Amino acid sequence: MDLNEAAVFVKVVQAGGFSAAARQLQLPVSTISTRVARLERRLGVTLLQRTTRRLNLTEAGQAYFDHAALGLGYMLEAEAAIDASRQEPQGRLRITAPADLGDSLLAGLIQQVQTQYPAIAMELVLTERYVDLVAEGIDAAIRTGELRDSSLVAKPLGTACWALFASQHYLDQAPPLLTPQDLNQHHCLQFSPMGRDTWTFRQGDDSITIPLKNVTMANSIGIVRHMTLNGQGVALLPTYFCKPGLITGELKRILPAWQAQQDAVHLVYPRQRFMPPKLRAFIDIAQRELGAWFSHEQDAFPIK
Repeated sequence: MDLNEAAVFVKVVQAGGFSAAARQLQLPVSTISTRVARLERRLGVTLLQRTTRRLNLTEAGQAYFDHAALGLGYMLEAEAAIDASRQEPQGRLRITAPADLGDSLLAGLIQQVQTQYPAIAMELVLTERYVDLVAEGIDAAIRTGELRDSSLVAKPLGTACWALFASQHYLDQAPPLLTPQDLNQHHCLQFSPMGRDTWTFRQGDDSITIPLKNVTMANSIGIVRHMTLNGQGVALLPTYFCKPGLITGELKRILPAWQAQQDAVHLVYPRQRFMPPKLRAFIDIAQRELGAWFSHEQDAFPIK
């Protein structure tokens, strides 16, 4: 099948003749006539009845035109849509991230994307499981820790550092907390995926592991932070997750010289020859916005 023949035939009918079609397509009249004749031979029917004055469609020609014109119209619309998508970021963008990454962080990121590119429809998939981006139709993922799939493109965003936090209300009525060993006298709030029995801290080349005695555990980091804000104990939390509370003074960083686990944070997406503008726009914004959250400077919060 030669689609050029069908396209020329449709143009001849729409233009009302071979000469008019030739002018519109900027082709010789002989080329137009040859392609229509070749189409008729391939189909084994007469599509056009030619006279010196006018051009008439046969019954078969009318049926072929109706279907061919519709199909070519859809193809032109498809190419126009692709061309538009190359120019302006638009369409649905599906992003996945860990459920514990933080509401304010992700909400702010989505707001930035949709403010700058209102034609992008964002869909955020929060989950703790590993997501196969290609199989599940996900455009990009924010991932912490060691990367498992080397076939993905990975853009480093920074480091998620875990540290101790408590509310001023809790600190006012609790025993002094000057060294990691003092945690034995405090109620500890633990995000259970981080472990259930101990906390390990590092200061330069030194490290210490503290057994958890009086502890409350939850598998939701949001619940752990709320309990911390409520003055229910000392929690090990990521510094980026506590940034709003630190700014308002609701949370205090404890033992700032000691740090716990550190996780690399990456933005990953499948390799592709032609990157959609919507994904390029998201990557640029995510690198800027999330890079600020996960930079080392964000982790240097003193006790207030």
